Amino acid sequence: MAGLEELKKKLTPLFDAEKGFSSGSTLDPCDSYTLSDSRTVNLLSRSYGVYNINELGLQKCTSWPTDDLDHGEKTYKCASHEMRIFGAIGSGASSVVQRAIHIPTHRILALKKINIFEKEKREQLLTEIRTLCEAPCYQGLVEFHGAFYTPDSGQISIALEYMDGGSLADVIRVQKCIPEPVLSSMFQKLLHGLSYLHGVRHLVHRDIKPANLLVNLKGEPKITDFGISAGLENSMAMCATFVGTVTYMSPERIRNESYSYPADIWSLGLALFECGTGEFPYTANEGPVNLMLQILDDPSPSPPNHVFSPEFCSFIDACLKKDADSRPTAEQLLSHPFITKYEDARVDLGAFVRSVFDPTQRMKDLADMLTIHYYLLFDGPDELWQHTRTFYNERSTFSFSGKGYIGPNDIFASLSNIRSTLAGEWPPEKLVHVVEKVQCRVHGRDGVAIRVSGSFIVGNQFLVCGDGVQAEGLPNFKDLSIDMSRRRMGTFQEQFIMEPGNVIGRYLIAGQELYIMQ
Repeated sequence: MAGLEELKKKLTPLFDAEKGFSSGSTLDPCDSYTLSDSRTVNLLSRSYGVYNINELGLQKCTSWPTDDLDHGEKTYKCASHEMRIFGAIGSGASSVVQRAIHIPTHRILALKKINIFEKEKREQLLTEIRTLCEAPCYQGLVEFHGAFYTPDSGQISIALEYMDGGSLADVIRVQKCIPEPVLSSMFQKLLHGLSYLHGVRHLVHRDIKPANLLVNLKGEPKITDFGISAGLENSMAMCATFVGTVTYMSPERIRNESYSYPADIWSLGLALFECGTGEFPYTANEGPVNLMLQILDDPSPSPPNHVFSPEFCSFIDACLKKDADSRPTAEQLLSHPFITKYEDARVDLGAFVRSVFDPTQRMKDLADMLTIHYYLLFDGPDELWQHTRTFYNERSTFSFSGKGYIGPNDIFASLSNIRSTLAGEWPPEKLVHVVEKVQCRVHGRDGVAIRVSGSFIVGNQFLVCGDGVQAEGLPNFKDLSIDMSRRRMGTFQEQFIMEPGNVIGRYLIAGQELYIMQ
C-alpha cells in the first residue's frame, strides 16, 4: 500500500493540470517557465496553454477557455528512466542530439537536449514543443514522441524519431547533387509537411535549409528543428523578427520587413537549387553582409536550362520570386509540373538514400546498440527483463541446446529459465555477459544479422570489451582491470537476426541461436 502511495505522489504532478497554471496565479505573463517543488517544469504559452514536464513525461494543459479542440489536454508518457542513451550524434547552437533506445518499445530515438535556464533557448524549446505537440505525426514532419525533464542537469529532452539517413546536407556532401526524380518525390512529401504547417498550424518555420530536411534509410524526407518557428494567428498576420539562417533568408526578411509563409517558400527554393545542382547559388564565403547584398541586388538565381529540365527550372523560378506575393503557396506547389512529373515513376527513395552512404558503420552502430540493449535487459533487474517479451513477434524463433521455441511467450519463458540458472542461488554467484566481439552483416532488405561472442564472469553488470558505440553510464571495461582468465566461468556465442518493426526505428528479433560452452 505504501508503494502505491509513493507511486501516486510521483504521478500527481504529471497528470494534475491545476498545478500548471491556475487562474489566480500572480505569474508575470512575460515569463516562459516556472519550477515547482515536485521537480516539474511548467513551460507557459498564453495562446496554447501550459506544458508540464517532469521525469515521467509531458502533459499539455489548457487553463483557460478555448474553442480550438486542438488546444486540449494531451499526455506523453516518456520517462527519463525508460531511455538508454548512446552518445551524441550532433549538436547545434542551442542543443545536443543523442541516440537513445526507448526500453519498453526497443525503439531507437533521437533525444534533443536543451538547457531551460537560458532564456533564448527556453523560448525556442517552447516553440518546438508547441509545434511538435500539435502535429505529433504528420507526413513530411519529424515525429514527436514526448519530452522529459532532468532536474539534476536542468535539461529538457525532446524525444523524436531517429532519422538514420541524416540530412539532405549530408547527402549532397557525399553525393554532390541529387537526381531530379528523387528530388521531385522528396519535395512532394516535404511540401505536404510545409502546407500543413502553413495552412493548418499557421506557422512560419523560418529555418528551412538542407540541414533541417532529414531522411531515413527508407527514403522518407521530413522537416525538423521548429525552435524558431513563429505562429500567425490569422491569414493577415506577419512576422517582424530577424531570426534563422541568413544564408537561406528571403529578401523581405533581409530588409527587416514584415514577412509570412512566402519566406519559407524562398528558403525551400534555395534548398532545392542546392540539392539539385550541388552548388549554393550565392557567394557565401565573403561574409553575411556581402551575401545579403547579393540576395537583395542580384537577379534571382536560376539553374542552367541546358542541364536541368524545364519543370525543375520553373519550380525554382517560382520559389525565388523577389516579390513575396508572387510566390506560390506550398499547397499550390504540390500541383507544379516538377512535382507531378514523376508521380508514376515509382522512385525508390530508400534505395537512393542507402546507395549514398557506406552502410558498414551505420550497421555496426545499429548492431552495437541493439546488442548492448539486449544484454542490459538480460543482466539487469527483473522489472526491465519483462520488456524482453516484446522484442519478439509470433513468428520469431529461438534455438538453444538442440531445442527450438517459437513466439514471444515460449521464447521469453525459455530465456527466463536460462537467466535464472545463470543468476545462481544468491547474488554473489550471478554470471553476467562480457561481450568481447560483435560482427554484423546485412540481412535481407532492411535487417541486420549480428554475431556475438564473449564470456561469463561472476559479477552484477553486463560489460563490453570492444570500441564500438557505448551506452551512457556503462563502465569502461578497460578501467576495471578485470583478470578475465581467472574470472571466466564459461563462454558463449549468440546470433541474432534483427528485422525492422512496423514503426521507424523499432527492431524485432526474428531469429536467435544461443550456444554456451564451459
